[in-house]
Amino acid sequence: MPERLAGKVVVVIGGTGGLGLSAVRACLAAGGRVVAVGLEAAGAEVLNLEAPGRVHALVADATEPATAERAIAEAERRFGGFHGLYHVAGGSGRRQGDGALHELTDAGWEYTLRLNLTSVMYSNRAAVRSWLAHGVGGTVLNCGSVLAQSPSPEFFATHAYAAAKAALIGLTRAAAARYAPHNIRFNVLAPGLVATPMSARAQGDPAILEYIRRKQPLDGGRIARTEDLDAAALFFLSDESRWVTGQVLAVDGGWSVSEGRPPARTPGETAGTHATLPRP
Repeated sequence: MPERLAGKVVVVIGGTGGLGLSAVRACLAAGGRVVAVGLEAAGAEVLNLEAPGRVHALVADATEPATAERAIAEAERRFGGFHGLYHVAGGSGRRQGDGALHELTDAGWEYTLRLNLTSVMYSNRAAVRSWLAHGVGGTVLNCGSVLAQSPSPEFFATHAYAAAKAALIGLTRAAAARYAPHNIRFNVLAPGLVATPMSARAQGDPAILEYIRRKQPLDGGRIARTEDLDAAALFFLSDESRWVTGQVLAVDGGWSVSEGRPPARTPGETAGTHATLPRP
């Protein structure tokens, strides 16, 4: 099978750690060249050592308007083109005051929206401006969250974060409609809970882990690994998705179709037993 990203140059915003770092490595393995931007200096250094001449990783803040513009300019200068953008950068605003609506602070709201929505606008705008200026098409993939459409009030009641990820979908779909005539595509990946530094709180909480066992029941009921999203990301960044725009794909281990609660007992069933399913 040909390399899926052969001849492609991709910019990954948030590409020096977590989901983004895994995606950068997947893009490189698929034959692409990558400019990765993120806050993790160690991750940037490792990438530059792993694939010299095929990746350029730099340390910069996605919430600054010039960051994406700089990354795209680097892609064009170093690799002679720019074909795809994957925006992964974002994170929790819990420590800054995000929470349930009655607990949400003004500072928490502003911080969380800037990190998870304004930064997306900056990168998406920079990508569109570049492609329109060059008269070419391209593909944008934004990383959302299942919390935008499948809330979890017991353990993940951060309402500014959910609002930002829901707005990200609105921005993506509006842009998909506007720029389709220019062959510029926009799509969203919506992961469930993934093992990254952002989810450290959840990874260390036995109650949340038990909840995830039922909420993400695929493969035994586990937290996702970063590489679980890579194949989907490659699909959207490659020409395989050339006829797809304005879509949201949940890569969530079953989160969005599972309740996360213990199964209800049928009449006469006792604890520790399971009801027999009726024959079809």
